Amino acid sequence: MNYIDSDATGSLETMASEDLLPGETVVREGKASILFPSANEVFYNPVQEFNRDLTCAVITEFARDLLAQRGVRVVVPGEKEKVLVSLSEESNEAEEKTGAEELNVTATAGEKCEVCQTHGLRVLEGLAASGLRSVRFALEVPGLQSVTANDFSSKAAALIARNAQYNRVSHLDLMLTSLLYNSPYSPFHPASFLDAAVQAVSEGGLLCVTCTDMAVMAGNSGETCYSKYGSISIKAKYCHEMALRIILHSLDQRAGVYQRYIQPLLSVSADFYIRVFVRVFTGQATVKNSASKQALVYNCVGCGSFHLQRMGRRIDNGKHMKYSAATGPPVGPECEQCGQRHQLGGPIWAEPIHDQEFVQKVLSAVSGNPSRFGTSKRIEGMLSMVTEELEDVPLYYTVDNLTSTLHCNTPPLLQFRSALLHAGHRVSLSHACKNAIKTDAPPAAIWDIMRCWEKENPVKREKLSQTSPAFRILSTEPRLEACFTVREDANPQSRKRHLTRFQENPQAFWGPKARAKAGGGITTHLQDKRKKCQNKRKNQVTDSSQLKNFPCKKFKQGMCTHGDECCYSHDADQTCEEKANN
Repeated sequence: MNYIDSDATGSLETMASEDLLPGETVVREGKASILFPSANEVFYNPVQEFNRDLTCAVITEFARDLLAQRGVRVVVPGEKEKVLVSLSEESNEAEEKTGAEELNVTATAGEKCEVCQTHGLRVLEGLAASGLRSVRFALEVPGLQSVTANDFSSKAAALIARNAQYNRVSHLDLMLTSLLYNSPYSPFHPASFLDAAVQAVSEGGLLCVTCTDMAVMAGNSGETCYSKYGSISIKAKYCHEMALRIILHSLDQRAGVYQRYIQPLLSVSADFYIRVFVRVFTGQATVKNSASKQALVYNCVGCGSFHLQRMGRRIDNGKHMKYSAATGPPVGPECEQCGQRHQLGGPIWAEPIHDQEFVQKVLSAVSGNPSRFGTSKRIEGMLSMVTEELEDVPLYYTVDNLTSTLHCNTPPLLQFRSALLHAGHRVSLSHACKNAIKTDAPPAAIWDIMRCWEKENPVKREKLSQTSPAFRILSTEPRLEACFTVREDANPQSRKRHLTRFQENPQAFWGPKARAKAGGGITTHLQDKRKKCQNKRKNQVTDSSQLKNFPCKKFKQGMCTHGDECCYSHDADQTCEEKANN
């Protein structure tokens, strides 16, 4: 397979058609029209349109590069001559020509290429559900030889067949199959399929993975994360980027078993999931570099400072590479800034998570043809931020967490970035968090800047506990004098241009949907729970007379001694248990 997608999750529109069964609706997204049972018997998530649009854009550029080497030129409707769109205001004329005039054979989206039987891409979509993504690939991605849609559910398979016929994509050999690990007990996360995926993808092929189990990957359950992905997650402010690096570590580790390795093209954290695009190659010599690409994370529980410890070490001696065990640790028993202990997380992927040249190609194509996707503006904003990120700086700090540690006012983002630049350090934002700061400055320099900020915006020292991180940090005088004068280069182009980078919740109950049942249908437990807990912290009752309308917890359990007279407060001073004891 040239491409494997392990995720399947528009706008919803009802159409009158002779082809529709009773109760069915039609989902229109991109060039696809998908039949969808109103009973929600097959999993469908409309907020994943951004994910599907981005995937089509990435595969198109992957196909453009790959097929150009085979003498095939990719043609996308609405796309003009290849023009590079740069974040800088200056145009780059040298990148406008791509050599496409030397390619005589063309491959057009939605049409069968005459040489695609030998040169085209083969696509496998795992967990295809309704087949929306597969149909979109067949209609929107040029140069495809075949599209294989996979799903364990028999109802999903039947619906995929109907959707393939409804969209008239049989000319691209859209097939149904049961691949990977075909088990009704497989959990609904990609971990179960990664081992098969890294083996199935062809040499230099593209593997795309979506993870929606963010509670596990973001630190709520580190032991579960280790059992699934071979890495301990940490509940820290940088958890979303760490989740990206955890899945990349897991992919590289599993690929290494088969003497294969990964090359990340694009890794994004969006909404309630993460999405990674990697190429997979075979090479025993390169696999030896894997250990030095992974790192453990030492995270201070007090101030949030972190340090990375590489798992291996490699030294280039010119004629050959020398490998050895890494030395460490990079921290002492206590944090140098606040004196607190460290948490240990990882291993994580410590190398760049994007291929900036490839990302720029995708950004150019989307920006030059904005009508192609419904989420083009957001893709442009997201990829623009990706191109601005520091490639060699894993993880990030957040300004609000730094100020929360010291209990002081929050400095404006541009002033804090300017202070780092004035101090001679590099700095960037991150697409994974709205107020993130990626910098090569060591923790000591970051906290020195915060000490200088606190001097201008003092906190009440007498209210600080002597054992608190704030007291320990502020007890040390800064070694540098921070300058908070705003610099022009402190404001990145994506921010100056007001690009759409982080969208707001588009609808009620927005987020991950309930999982599909093994025999078809969607469990309603998650949705019922969300409705029950909706706005539970708003409009709280403060009038004691109204509190009496609510029974206590023991009453709900049938253990309250007050019987029908039970009320939440009982009286102003006593709880139900205290009054019973009296």
